[in-house]
Amino acid sequence: MSDCIFCKIIQGEIPSVKIYEDDCVFAFMDINPISTGHTLIIPKMHAENIWEIPEADLAAIHVASKKIAQAMRNALDPLGVAALQLNGRGVNQLVMHYHLHLIPRTAEGPEIALTKWDLIPGNMAAIQKTGEKIAAALR
Repeated sequence: MSDCIFCKIIQGEIPSVKIYEDDCVFAFMDINPISTGHTLIIPKMHAENIWEIPEADLAAIHVASKKIAQAMRNALDPLGVAALQLNGRGVNQLVMHYHLHLIPRTAEGPEIALTKWDLIPGNMAAIQKTGEKIAAALR
């Protein structure tokens, strides 16, 4: 897609700090990192979100994420790695090209806010009803 910043990065029209590439996937350092080592993994073929991405490209991204997370473990010795993926402007997806964030938390780095929330018991009747609705949509 000609106006997509991530497509331009893949084509080399915009510089990036590439850390991994294969036939389907391109991974590079985020220029607005949440933590040291924050990496984006994207499909080479443009797909806006999880609803559009072909299953093979989605699988390739997650296979690459395992390799990259292992490299982060070896290079940065993080306490953990958060994998974050947003779909749609309603959840703050800013670049409309599917991407997976790998965000390591190192011992000297602050807690990653998006990985901590209060556990508040939900309404089990509502949870059951919603689960049934989603399960029915899968059939």
